Amino acid sequence: MFAVLIGALAAFVWGRWRYDVVALLALLAVTLAGIVPWDEAFLGFGHPAVITVAAVLVVGKALANSGLVGLLARQVSRVGEGATAQIAALTGLVAVLSAFMNNVGALALLMPVAIQMARKHERPTSIYLMPLAFGSLLGGLSTLIGTPPNIIIATFRGDVVGEPFRMFDFAPAGVGIGVAGLAFVILVGWRLLPRREAGSNRDELFRIGEYLTEVRVTEDSSLVGSSLRSLGRDTKGEIMVVGLIRGDRHHPAPHVLERMRAGDVLLVEGTSEALAEFVDGLGLEFAEQRDLDEEELGSDEVELMEAVVTPTSPLVGRDAAGLAIRMRHGFNILAVARQGTRLEERVGRIRFRAGDVLLVQAPRGVLYEALPNLGLLPLAEREIRIGEPRRVFLAVGVFGAAVSLAAVGVVPIQVAFVGAAVLMVMLGLIGLEKAYTSVDWPVIVLLGAMIPVGEALETSGGSALIGDILLGMSEGGVSPAFAVGVILVVTMLLSDVINNAAAAVLMAPVALSVAGGLGASPDPFLMATAVGASCAFLTPIGHQSNTLVLGPGGYRFGDFWRLGLPLEVVIVVIGLPLILVVWPV
Repeated sequence: MFAVLIGALAAFVWGRWRYDVVALLALLAVTLAGIVPWDEAFLGFGHPAVITVAAVLVVGKALANSGLVGLLARQVSRVGEGATAQIAALTGLVAVLSAFMNNVGALALLMPVAIQMARKHERPTSIYLMPLAFGSLLGGLSTLIGTPPNIIIATFRGDVVGEPFRMFDFAPAGVGIGVAGLAFVILVGWRLLPRREAGSNRDELFRIGEYLTEVRVTEDSSLVGSSLRSLGRDTKGEIMVVGLIRGDRHHPAPHVLERMRAGDVLLVEGTSEALAEFVDGLGLEFAEQRDLDEEELGSDEVELMEAVVTPTSPLVGRDAAGLAIRMRHGFNILAVARQGTRLEERVGRIRFRAGDVLLVQAPRGVLYEALPNLGLLPLAEREIRIGEPRRVFLAVGVFGAAVSLAAVGVVPIQVAFVGAAVLMVMLGLIGLEKAYTSVDWPVIVLLGAMIPVGEALETSGGSALIGDILLGMSEGGVSPAFAVGVILVVTMLLSDVINNAAAAVLMAPVALSVAGGLGASPDPFLMATAVGASCAFLTPIGHQSNTLVLGPGGYRFGDFWRLGLPLEVVIVVIGLPLILVVWPV
């Protein structure tokens, strides 16, 4: 069991395979080793925690579609001009939203607002986005549905005590920890962050005009009569046509079926070597060079937009040439920035990473359909959606009813939110297709696979062995309160390098073993596990919210320590006494 666990942790940290693949490999390993019976290997996919997480994601998306979040975001955008006031408004709102919907979704909705604020007031985005990401994590501590670890921990308590944690059982400690963390971030934390100007202005970040060249199609060129599709195929993606000038008309992002004529001027992007071969081999000539800017790449019909690569995007680990982005999805990727700096390498050869910022070009309407399908999150150009009062009222009413029923224990949480999700589909608050796409399937697979692995850690005696180590420490005079603190800190450190849901699944059996060995209540140990699993502040890989802001904020890996380390100290200092007061050992 420990061999499988160490291998899985190493694979999580390495990041070569996505966390859901690693979880499935771990599940298969413990099943083949005989630790988990064959007929129980996939029971985790029917676990109440898995069903609840999926339903909460659908309900949260329906709330966002109703326009409620847009209504709140509009008010936030009108806050005063001081950086502290703006950061307070943004982090406060994202924390409240994250208490009742997926924290990554809440962050994604407010990122464009934060970027617009930064650019409007000529401030670097770096001082806005990390506080916003951390605020989304802190807000999830307050309720059962705020974050998947809370749902997981609640079901572990149900298995041990007979009654799971309810909707607001997390609030007494979670709200206190969240308020303390937000106060630190707002008053002190953002001042510790680097002020990197490169990521705050698109013109400075991409300088796309410096990488474009105009070439003219001569009468003798072999391109006359050929389509842009065939040109892209012949040049193997080394040359990208981003504009066409024909007479007095300028066509940004011309259609791939457009056929070239003698006298056409092509606005192309490519390396100097590829351009020289392109011009000489196809009978072209360089046009008179002039200063080019982004305005020539867009029009009333063609749009330029920045988008960030999400951790679950199919682009991660692949390049644009291999994906044939222009041919299959109808848009161009003009440039790529990573950690606040434009990559000089040819775009077609760049292997994308989560957090990369892409400058994309496409006919209006194409981007908003194509980008979500590729796991790309549009940034500042996206408009805030304001909903109709009727839709907002219906969405809030259905959501409130589900929360109330679950809070008072009339129906289990999974039943209440599955019912809410179905009702929202029936009322037209979210389409059926959108309901399925709103579910974060990698997280669902991770949970379904890791829950049996966590149970195997317990049944194999692994969690008891780890618990015995801590109990041996307590025999030397260490109190149960210290053991709760150790569980909190270890879980926090674990969640900084692996998915927070996986951290909760693995640490919950250990926490219960320690509590049982000490003859103490399991509640403070489980609460410490829940808090620790949701406090991944030291690295950009510990949580999707951190990964999402990595590129747009221009952060480097070590920047997360600047704010994350003192914030985790604040959480331990404030959170441990709060947990012990609310849930005595």
